Amino acid sequence: MAIDREQLANKLFEFVQGNEEGYAIFDANDHLLYCNQSYGKILGFDAKVLIGRTFLDIISLCFNSDKGFKTDTDDLDVLLARISTQWRSNNYRLFEMQSHDNRWFLFSEIKNDRGEILIQTKQVTEQKVLEQKLLESRDNLRQLALTDELTGVANRRCFVDSVEAELHRCRRHNYQVAYMILDLDFFKNVNDSYGHQAGDLVLQSVAKRVKKQLRDYDIFGRIGGEEFAVFLGRTQVEEVLVVAERIREAIADNPLLYQGNSISVTTSIGISLCSSVAHTYQDLYNRADQALYQAKANGRNMCQFYREEHAAK
Repeated sequence: MAIDREQLANKLFEFVQGNEEGYAIFDANDHLLYCNQSYGKILGFDAKVLIGRTFLDIISLCFNSDKGFKTDTDDLDVLLARISTQWRSNNYRLFEMQSHDNRWFLFSEIKNDRGEILIQTKQVTEQKVLEQKLLESRDNLRQLALTDELTGVANRRCFVDSVEAELHRCRRHNYQVAYMILDLDFFKNVNDSYGHQAGDLVLQSVAKRVKKQLRDYDIFGRIGGEEFAVFLGRTQVEEVLVVAERIREAIADNPLLYQGNSISVTTSIGISLCSSVAHTYQDLYNRADQALYQAKANGRNMCQFYREEHAAK
């Protein structure tokens, strides 16, 4: 069945008028020639209020009435200047915006050879919510991959990567750095005497107490069963010793209460303090590990700096 042009135009007009999606047409001078009621509702106004206004006038009207879409500025002039650089910048644009009532809309703008612009809007709130959930799930998985599940601090992989990145920065300035290995003394006795649940609680308590002694930019992680590590960038021997002793005392002086029992633990700390330029991560770890061995041999519950004579034994 044939249909003439006028009939087709009428049908298209009827379709657009009653459609849930918003439609609008601006002329070459940026005046709104037409919009359906859905477009007006999206902006928060009756279509009759908008028709005849310029594009920037409509933006100003919405801004001053707290209608339309959210912006990241409270300055109308800043908003208009920003939008003016984007409006008519391409023959075709596709972008998303969030309304004041937290709905999301996908906008498409098409400019013809006469300079007229057709705008179509489609609500995509459900898709945005799903997208946000997927992003949150991805971030949670990434966090799980980098975090020790029991204690909530960095796991070995994350700790090593973080230290190596910080070492790279410290090398540019030839900073002195420190690496500490903390190993809980006789931790097996805790598990044997009170059970693994008690042991897990001890590890969680130790992690919390160590974190309290560190600055936000110090790097801390669990690198083994009852073994933790701390990295301090741009530091001096006096500062390292103060931090190490604070950590040792925080652990030794705060027993864990578990089912009526007071569980006391101590830690031995091996410390490597050296130039960031001359040493790799593995160097720092090996030196701290040797110092830790010496701390254990000297009676435990103590802080021990790496010394060359220890390495020779």
